[in-house]
Amino acid sequence: MSTARRELVVPRLIERKQMHARDSNLNTIVSKVPQVTLAFWIIKILATTLGETGGDAVTMSWLGETTPEAKGTGYLIGTGIFGVIFIVAFLVQIRAKKFHPFLYWLTIVATTTVGTTLADYCTRSLGIGYTGGSTILLICVIASLLIWRWSTGSISIETVDTPKVEIFYWVTIMFSQTLGTALGDWVADTNEMGYLGAAAVFGGLLLLTSLLYYLTSFSRVILFWAAFILTRPLGATVGDFLDKPIAQGGLALSRYTASLALLLLIVALILIFPQKPASKAH
Repeated sequence: MSTARRELVVPRLIERKQMHARDSNLNTIVSKVPQVTLAFWIIKILATTLGETGGDAVTMSWLGETTPEAKGTGYLIGTGIFGVIFIVAFLVQIRAKKFHPFLYWLTIVATTTVGTTLADYCTRSLGIGYTGGSTILLICVIASLLIWRWSTGSISIETVDTPKVEIFYWVTIMFSQTLGTALGDWVADTNEMGYLGAAAVFGGLLLLTSLLYYLTSFSRVILFWAAFILTRPLGATVGDFLDKPIAQGGLALSRYTASLALLLLIVALILIFPQKPASKAH
């Protein structure tokens, strides 16, 4: 190869390598968010159910918040415990350079457990009530999405490629998980529908969201967040159905046993259906 031709080819090769490196780095960042598949939604519902049984296991069973000996601080202490777990998982998730399935779902479960205890603390210990708590938290979710949209120009999951956007992502999830607990309790208790009735309502809304996704051209981003939010009260009501007393419409299962069974099932599904990093918007 002549010297002149080599001088033309070598810079092009270097440029291609640099472009490939930039693309690889971008894919690495985006891949911290999993692809949204059927397995994703199943694990998400199980994770929200685990958040309910796990949160109740700590505040109600261990700290005795619903017993005559309750000191009124169980929900606050539980929120502190799960809050620390969430902060640690969140910081590790933010610092991670690529998608780690178990780390991602650990962070999700952490948001569901702290969401459960925080919602219970606000609605019960502070006396805000289910209606007031649900309203405040719904405003927080909407505000988080609007600020995210205003700050970055999009709330699409494919934009989660910087620490700033990832912070918006997890803050929104945190609010939505807390909302789900209050909303699930509000529908099940305040409207006297029972846990199965409430689960049917949220399951029906989730089905409607799926139909809108497949049969219409409605915004995929909005439908994703609608489905993501709806899975939380669905899981919350299912969790309450599993561990609440029979007199209250539950099965009275051990909260510890139910939580362990759900955890093992989630781990099994992650292993059986490997989570792939997302390559496009959900």
